Amino acid sequence: MNNHDTMQHGEPMDEDEEDNGRSFEAFERQYATDHSWESIQEDEQGFLRPLDATAELRARRQRALSAAQTARIRKGMIRYVLLVLDLSRAATATDMRPSRLSAMAGSARGFIRRFFDLNPLGQLALAVLRNGIAEQLTDLSGSPEAQIDKLNQFGMDAGGDASLQNGLEMGLDLLGTVPPYGHREMLVIMAALSTVDPGRVEDSIHKCREAKIRVSVVGVAAEVHILRRTAEQTGGTYGVAMNETHLQDLVLAHAPPPPAPPGLLTAELVRMGFPQRAAGDANSGVFVGELPMLLAGAYTCPRCKARTQELPCRCHVCGLTLISSPHLARSYHHLFPVPPYQEVDERELTTLAAAAAVGSTSGFYETSAAAGMQDYGSSSHVVQCYGCLRQLVGGKGPNSAAQPSMVLRCNQCKQLFCFDCDAFVHETLHNCPGCECGVEQQRRGSTDSASPRVASQGLKAAEVNGVNK
Repeated sequence: MNNHDTMQHGEPMDEDEEDNGRSFEAFERQYATDHSWESIQEDEQGFLRPLDATAELRARRQRALSAAQTARIRKGMIRYVLLVLDLSRAATATDMRPSRLSAMAGSARGFIRRFFDLNPLGQLALAVLRNGIAEQLTDLSGSPEAQIDKLNQFGMDAGGDASLQNGLEMGLDLLGTVPPYGHREMLVIMAALSTVDPGRVEDSIHKCREAKIRVSVVGVAAEVHILRRTAEQTGGTYGVAMNETHLQDLVLAHAPPPPAPPGLLTAELVRMGFPQRAAGDANSGVFVGELPMLLAGAYTCPRCKARTQELPCRCHVCGLTLISSPHLARSYHHLFPVPPYQEVDERELTTLAAAAAVGSTSGFYETSAAAGMQDYGSSSHVVQCYGCLRQLVGGKGPNSAAQPSMVLRCNQCKQLFCFDCDAFVHETLHNCPGCECGVEQQRRGSTDSASPRVASQGLKAAEVNGVNK
């Protein structure tokens, strides 16, 4: 046997067979990410058509519309959530890129950041299901960085079976001590198609319903009857992800506060404390927290004078809920969300461009065309986004090569916005820059329309100062 031959099960394998194996692996790598069926869709007549480029944009707008429609519904502002990840052997499948486990972990990190951004008064804990048991990773806390660091440090080794009943029992033990005004929730990201339980899982579902724990499930593989039954009986939701993007959308849909259950419609006063941060001098070090750590700077409970490391939290001595005033202010936008913008069709957009080209600001298009026009050294004008000054249609502006595929208008201030600014206003800023600039102009007693550059600067300032809190 020469040096080019290899042994397999005691028999020689020649060079041709070895080359065929390498070419087959290269073929797999070449077409592993080629999901050509995702670029087409079926129309009403059953014909295959190219995928609509604005389908994803309209889906994101639909989530914003649904959030605005539920503005008058009582919601749970102080939430206590247990996030459960399925790390059974089913999580090692590679039907999602690069694997189910990586996609689930990435969605969990995004959910943690989004949850604390939308629920500054909420608290969250992490748990995993593997080897037939439920393992708690973190306690309920209000620090997103601590949760993500623990998730990154934890060994994401999948194996064994998943036990839904053990996860529900852990949720009962952890959320059973939540104050009556708190909203108890569980979010389970499930990859397995079966559950191996030590007893009757129906009994645990009944206990969760009696304890008013809302259990929602996001499936990764396929729909499972017991998971849907769990979500329906506890008032939660159940969805199955079709791909990585859909998985992230389903998980992030649980970040906004859900409607309050019928049993919690009575108003109740909540006693809270607003502690002040002590000086961070080296000579002022004291023991902080339930697990004493010697730290220089900490927050002092106004009732018992105990020290805690982070906010929001519950005092480990007297049990008082401790928050800061910015946390309370950031919960305000759920009560009064920005009204949804209306989409402008191509015919109306063409009329706007024609009115702007001749400098006409009369009739119905007075505020829209006047506010969106910008002169570029000639008699022609262009219609621009009020937030980012992006050119929306026509003209000779510097951004004419990157016109957006969707244009929207605020019904109150009549200003035009591109889709990116619409998503930023409704998902992050929670204030319409056109309406805010109009109010400011009225306060100053000016009759001129607001400058789009002022709105752009305000939008960028809000992004720098508000988003990075």
